[in-house]
Amino acid sequence: MANVQLEFQASAGEADPQSRPLLVLGQLHNLHRLPWAQLRGKLQPRVTEEVWQSALGTLNPNPTDSCPLYLNYATVAALPSRVSRHNSPSAAQFITRLVRNCLPGGVNRCILMVCERSEVFASACALARAFPLFTHRSSASRRTEKKTVTVEFFLVGQNNGPIEVATLKCLASATEGVRLAARIVDTPCNEMNTDNFLEEIKKVGKDLGITPTIIRDEELKERGFGGIYGVGKAALHPPALAVLSHTPDGATQTIAWVGKGIVYDTGGLSIKGKTTMPGMKRDCGGAAAILGAFKATVKQGFKDNLHAVFCLAENAVGPRATRPDDIHVLYSGKTVEINNTDAEGRLILADGVAYACKDLGADIILDMATLTGAQGIATGKYHAAVLTNSEEWEKACIKAGRNCGDLVHPLVYCPELHFSEFTSAVADMKNSVADRDNTPSSCAGLFIASHIGFDWPGVWVHIDIAAPVHAGERATGYGVALLLSLFGGASEDPLLNMVSPLGCNGDSPTEDMERDSKRRRLV
Repeated sequence: MANVQLEFQASAGEADPQSRPLLVLGQLHNLHRLPWAQLRGKLQPRVTEEVWQSALGTLNPNPTDSCPLYLNYATVAALPSRVSRHNSPSAAQFITRLVRNCLPGGVNRCILMVCERSEVFASACALARAFPLFTHRSSASRRTEKKTVTVEFFLVGQNNGPIEVATLKCLASATEGVRLAARIVDTPCNEMNTDNFLEEIKKVGKDLGITPTIIRDEELKERGFGGIYGVGKAALHPPALAVLSHTPDGATQTIAWVGKGIVYDTGGLSIKGKTTMPGMKRDCGGAAAILGAFKATVKQGFKDNLHAVFCLAENAVGPRATRPDDIHVLYSGKTVEINNTDAEGRLILADGVAYACKDLGADIILDMATLTGAQGIATGKYHAAVLTNSEEWEKACIKAGRNCGDLVHPLVYCPELHFSEFTSAVADMKNSVADRDNTPSSCAGLFIASHIGFDWPGVWVHIDIAAPVHAGERATGYGVALLLSLFGGASEDPLLNMVSPLGCNGDSPTEDMERDSKRRRLV
């Protein structure tokens, strides 16, 4: 899959499935609404209308099903007919699985996705997850041919006209961001160290005409970033804080996305075991998602100030490693007694959100991180956990997840009950909880929030993506679609406006003008 080029077209054209294999994918009731005239040119002369109708008759999705139409060259696959209220109507996770399992092989292939217009964005992002970019298999290096998968959408239901060129461009940007994030997460630390992650940031900056701000190594210590410096100082490749800033004219607010970029997490001196350390190359998933989302967001046009803050470090073991009992002064000015060096993500993010508040003047701060193993227990493998000081944004995150396929579920936000878990006799706080049975994922997020203050008047959102950042041994690119949807109300792109849960969709032009400020503030 690593050398696959994904193309979105309004019409994929006609072709014999023996020369261009085809997968037709959708919910069964939508597949029945697909006219044979729309499909004929992609299946004939191998498949007749009678064979097509017979195949539809055999499908019994529970939750999914598939049926070959012609040898290994053409297949029809059915998504779940219904989903629960905590799932995406697009059934995005099942789309990825069916494409991986049912798409016929070949150099030039086609997917015909049958869905409603409201499900196009989530479906496209789900398709992208089926085509990871990273591989070091020796057989892949010997293959020189580029493979192409062409995706065409056939829309059913209301507003079922043709796909616009602008929509196709948005889908290309979004899926490029998803695959970029997944590639970074899949790449091992001997290649994706902090130096190379900075190169990825610089590359995105160059594409967008933005020069990143970078603070590295001893400068972090000198400027007071005790969290990032303390976590990364033992590694061969020094830690860094990097910022990409988009500051358009006419902006009415400032948004900061802060990403955890631990390129490898040994646990430090509180070292992980042989079964829990493998896979810790994925601990940069939050920063990777923010990089992919920032690139797509700016390419599609964003009306407000947007800063992507990357907190990069390798939590290594060595003579300079932070010890339990050490006390660090973080960028907020607060002191932290280290009682667990494997609770490092919150330390670097605390510096990141404090920088976003103090130096960037952010009105909205969202941090995204593979923060706690407990997240997978709290909200499962498919739903990220959201913790926020705003009930409205909590609801918005849930709705955005359903709209885009990156599912989200809330954690308990109750600092007056839970923050005492970090009580220290010698510092402002410890970095790890006293009682690991007392909602540890919520507590970890509260640690981050404490460095901007629980009484901070802005919006703070914490997204813990520890489990959904990967499916099996592959990265998912989780978080890119979620950020694009959640902040789509400030985008210039119509598709992102449509999937955004925030904004004033459906207002009259006069009301739009009067409430523009509120809409631009995504509230």
